[in-house]
Amino acid sequence: MPADRIRRMTFASIYPLYVQKVERKDRDAADVDRVVSWLTGYDDEGLERAVADEVDLETFFARAPAMNPHASLITGVICGVRVEEIDDPLMQQIRWMDKLVDEVAKGKKMSSILRGGTGAAA
Repeated sequence: MPADRIRRMTFASIYPLYVQKVERKDRDAADVDRVVSWLTGYDDEGLERAVADEVDLETFFARAPAMNPHASLITGVICGVRVEEIDDPLMQQIRWMDKLVDEVAKGKKMSSILRGGTGAAA
C-alpha cells in the first residue's frame, strides 16, 4: 500500500480493526486505547474525538498532544519492514502504533509493550 494512501486513511477506519484484532486474541479493547494513548498522549476523550471527526492519520499524529519520548524504543518488524529503519517520521509513527497493537494481540505484558512505562506520558 503506497505511503500516501496510508497517510490519508482515517483513524476511525483503522481503530475498530485494532480492537477486533486484540479481541480475537482475548485481549481487552481498553488495551488498544492504553497503548495508543501511551504513544500519542491522547486521552480517552481525544481518541473518541479523533474517531468521530474521522481525521486522517497524518492529522491524527500532527495533533497528538505529546508523542512519547520512549517511542524510539519500539523495534521489530511490521509489514515486513523494521520500524526502527523507517526514514519517514509519519510512517514510522504509524508503524509504531501498528507494532504496539500487534504486541497487545500477541499477549505481551503491558509493562513490556509500554517499554517500562505505565501511563500515557511515561
